[in-house]
Amino acid sequence: MSATTAEPQPWVDDPYALALRTGRGPLFLRRSDGWLLPLEVERWCAAPDAADAALLRRCRGPVLDIGCGPGRLVAALAAYGLPALGVDVSPAAVARTRGAGGAVLRRSVFDRLPAEGRWATALLVDGNIGIGGDPRALLTRVRQLVSPGGSLLAEAAPYDVDERLTVRVEDARGHHGRDFPWARLGPAALRVAAAGTGWAVTGEWAVEGRRFAELRR
Repeated sequence: MSATTAEPQPWVDDPYALALRTGRGPLFLRRSDGWLLPLEVERWCAAPDAADAALLRRCRGPVLDIGCGPGRLVAALAAYGLPALGVDVSPAAVARTRGAGGAVLRRSVFDRLPAEGRWATALLVDGNIGIGGDPRALLTRVRQLVSPGGSLLAEAAPYDVDERLTVRVEDARGHHGRDFPWARLGPAALRVAAAGTGWAVTGEWAVEGRRFAELRR
């Protein structure tokens, strides 16, 4: 990339795109102090596991998968006969989702989306409660997308944490994209953020070390 081209975008031009194309890591979120959070590329690119299956059983269509990544959940929902749409900013994620048979748009959750206010279920999994670095703003936006009485199925961090941070995507060789805001919420912090944005937590469960909550409008 030459010096005159646009600044690389996170999740688009950084090592994440290559990892999705190959289906392999290692890949990390790195904070400026050196802290690393491994990203589970291989799991994201595999078929749904037991934790995913428990999540999918709670879905009512139509389903909006926010930050769908390589599309394993969108493709599984389509195979179950539930209408589902994935949205993701990454061209590599969009291409992989389409290749898996899922419907997908290259778009941010904060962009205009189809059927706003009419989605029965929205999904925020695989750390996507961190999108934008402001969980309350994200949860407020998702309320605009979900139908009255609809639900959000969200994955929390597996332990209690509540932090806003600046990170970048980095591979094992130190190749990385630019910094961007992110957030991490554990179960307790997710409850607080939900209550502050008009959601009611109607269920919580854990499967294979992953923690989830169902939020209803």
